[in-house]
Amino acid sequence: MSDTPMMDELEKGPWPSFVREIRRAGKQSATARDLINILELSYKDKKTHWKHGGVVGVRGYGAGVIGRYVDDPVQFPGVAHFHTVRVNQTSGFVYNTKGLGEIMDIWDKRGSGMTNMHGSTGDLVLLGTTSEQLDPIFTDISQKGWDLGGSGSDLRTPSCCLGPARCEYACIDTLAITRECTNYYQDELHRPAFPYKFKIKVAGCSNDCVASIARSDLSIIGTWKDDIRIDQDEIANYVKGGGIDIMKEVVMMCPTQCIDFDGTKMEIDNSNCVHCMHCINKLTKALRVGTDQGATILLGAKAPIVEGAMLASVIVPFMKLEEPFENLKELIEALWEVWDEDGKNKERIGEFMERMGKGEFVEAVGEQLADGECGIEMTSQIDMINHPRENPYIFYDEYLEEEG
Repeated sequence: MSDTPMMDELEKGPWPSFVREIRRAGKQSATARDLINILELSYKDKKTHWKHGGVVGVRGYGAGVIGRYVDDPVQFPGVAHFHTVRVNQTSGFVYNTKGLGEIMDIWDKRGSGMTNMHGSTGDLVLLGTTSEQLDPIFTDISQKGWDLGGSGSDLRTPSCCLGPARCEYACIDTLAITRECTNYYQDELHRPAFPYKFKIKVAGCSNDCVASIARSDLSIIGTWKDDIRIDQDEIANYVKGGGIDIMKEVVMMCPTQCIDFDGTKMEIDNSNCVHCMHCINKLTKALRVGTDQGATILLGAKAPIVEGAMLASVIVPFMKLEEPFENLKELIEALWEVWDEDGKNKERIGEFMERMGKGEFVEAVGEQLADGECGIEMTSQIDMINHPRENPYIFYDEYLEEEG
């Protein structure tokens, strides 16, 4: 009988199995072999056998390494230390095989050989090494042009979608913005000094393929200020083709009902358009984003830890973003100044904004921006985020109670 029957169950079936991948790594790594054993014990005891490692890291850096130790190092020596190393990923997660091969060679030599591509923050995550290997790992990856990512109460590693590299909808250069923020805020990335973590995610359009509106303290979403471009000839081709029911699948699904269609020609009331991208996604050949492009800035998303899950709130409805993005930096630093001054320990900026009151928070940030040169206009319509509009991607049944 197998020593790990529950792990064996997780290898069954047609779907990919993390257990199978750990066993593959275990052919060369004692760490991976003991990881399977400690997981089996945790499933059996119905509790974790990991304890947090406290402070462990690379000299000169306060971030980038998450310390972890097993609670029974005698029985499981391979995972006595099991530290995680976060490597700052490339913008848009675009790699070449040479770069990845260099990282894998370093990790096979210095760690368990197991990786997570990618962590929820965005980093390329190297799973499982010892305290003695941390500085050598940093030296090795630095010599190849890589750096550690963020961890702890600091700026976490900024991340973005592919943006203009591959996507025709991109309204901003997500790759350039992410690279600039990463390089410019190196101290904030590597030396924790904030009340709590701060995540920046950049999406090229409101399809938001990196889910920035739900997963980042500062969400930068590309958008446009003028009208959606309409190709009426292509609209006619969609009608002739018959592959889509424009009235049912586009017009009636518009969250603000701002589309008129007479069977041959389409008109859009752009003053009521909320830029949800639904019509553009459905009629890709006929509809295009506008040409007056920039970004909407949102603040405050987080997972449910203290105050529960929160979606980001709009703080700047529209901002032009061009290199070197001085207006964005000015806004970020104003946000940090207000949060850092009065934020509590372990309080995310979204929680701080809720505690302070959105109106007062926006006013305080506006005062920080008043002496700046970029002319950023904070939104005064704070209540809009308390009244979500309909969403064309979410469906639900309405139940009406009968009278009497």
